[in-house]
Amino acid sequence: MHYPPYWTVAPFVLLLSAIALFPLVPQIAKWWESNLHRFFVAWLLATAALAYYLFVPLGGGLNFVQTWEVLSHTLFHEYVPFMMLLFALYTISGGIRLEGDLRAHPLTNSLFLATGAVLASIIGTTGAAMVLVRPLLETNSERRRVAHTVIFFIFIVCNCGGCLLPTGDPPLFLGYLRGVSFLWTLSLWPEWLFVNGLLIGIYYVYDRFWHYPHEAKADVVRDETRVRPLRFLGVWPNAALLLAVIAAVAVLDPRMTVPGTDWHPWPYLREGVLLALVGLSLATGSREVRRANNFNYSAILEVAALFFGIFITMQPALQILQAKGPDLGLATATHFFWTTGALSSVLDNAPTYVVFFETAKTLGGEPQMAGVAEPLLRAVSLGAVFMGANTYIGNGPNFMVRAIAEQSGVRMPSFFGYMVYSGLVLLPLFALTNWIFL
Repeated sequence: MHYPPYWTVAPFVLLLSAIALFPLVPQIAKWWESNLHRFFVAWLLATAALAYYLFVPLGGGLNFVQTWEVLSHTLFHEYVPFMMLLFALYTISGGIRLEGDLRAHPLTNSLFLATGAVLASIIGTTGAAMVLVRPLLETNSERRRVAHTVIFFIFIVCNCGGCLLPTGDPPLFLGYLRGVSFLWTLSLWPEWLFVNGLLIGIYYVYDRFWHYPHEAKADVVRDETRVRPLRFLGVWPNAALLLAVIAAVAVLDPRMTVPGTDWHPWPYLREGVLLALVGLSLATGSREVRRANNFNYSAILEVAALFFGIFITMQPALQILQAKGPDLGLATATHFFWTTGALSSVLDNAPTYVVFFETAKTLGGEPQMAGVAEPLLRAVSLGAVFMGANTYIGNGPNFMVRAIAEQSGVRMPSFFGYMVYSGLVLLPLFALTNWIFL
């Protein structure tokens, strides 16, 4: 089977390295904050990846046909549906605001985390994080010891809570685009319940018996007296529109007939419906709520710029894996769980998922889902979603939540300080998950 040479993976590796390292280099970090600069880097490396298809395979002349096939399939069958879902969830959830200031008891914060674990699978980790992080910070504004609460919020709401539906986390939606049934991820509920339940329990014990008793008495008194009840703003029409997004993704799949009919939805009907739902949210929702949320499109533009390059540059890697996957030595669910998870910790978890999804597809096994043995698919899915929590750069919402917390005056740990938490809390929990479920 013909496949690209290994050096064609270089643009993909360089782009993921830029995403991981540029924010950490002081001389580059400021320049990298511009979405235009991010797109420039992504476009340059994508062009380098496409150059192989244009110049090399024929050995003479330009191969426009194959180059266009790779580019059009990548953009129109993968990138556009992926971005339309994220754009819809991000924009519609940006019209919902939860505000108030409760007593910042350990139980109160634990209930915030539990709510986020559920919402993350429904409106996505980004949407759930953006809805809940500000009221969580307002509730804890009188306390001094808040960083650990934000860290567990990143663990649960930004990552581990998002594994029950393809709308929950970008890796799972990429699996859905590759043929995984929309409801298949609901079969991950035992792992979801186990990991998130233990994380919430660990947080409660840690906050209740260590941090809360060490708060200054004056701060506790202020917290007990400065109370404003929680209230939702912008629920109508945005909550209904979010449910419509989930229904559109589940039903308007052009590969399948609409349940109860023999009709295949037209290509891009799903994406058209998602754009219409976004339009309804912007036209009929409250502008005051969006202003109170400091809503803007910067975060989603960052995702669009970077994933334009990621989707194109990873094509040679996918073709190599399709040919050489059986030779990598990955054979068991444990192998796939930890390998996918380790790379999802330091690279973006969405392309990492795709790489090992395609690798697992080459190994066979039964029963299958979308051409992948289900035990291996479970391992890849859980590794990508759960272990994106291991570092600030494992999943997009991690950095956003850290930035919002620091803007609110919370002193968050450094990159490696955060990893002390994840190493002590998450890695043993993931090892236990592997032993029990995989």
